[in-house]
Amino acid sequence: MEMQVMPLSRQEHAGLAGPFTLTEMKDGRRIAYAEVQGDSRVHTERQRVRELERTYGSLRAQAHTPAESRALIEKLLGER
Repeated sequence: MEMQVMPLSRQEHAGLAGPFTLTEMKDGRRIAYAEVQGDSRVHTERQRVRELERTYGSLRAQAHTPAESRALIEKLLGER
């Protein structure tokens, strides 16, 4: 598992529209599950799934790297 933390200084980022999950099925199909203002949907249309994959890429680019995220979490745990 890889974890990335979004910096608090990022007041606007690609994930503000709501949470979503990307999944690749055993047969290779990719699907997305998205929640927007209390409405949840499973998306199977390639175009919509690709849009959410691009959003995921943007989130990763805006967040701390996995190593930076781990260091931040360890630092915060040490301050408890």
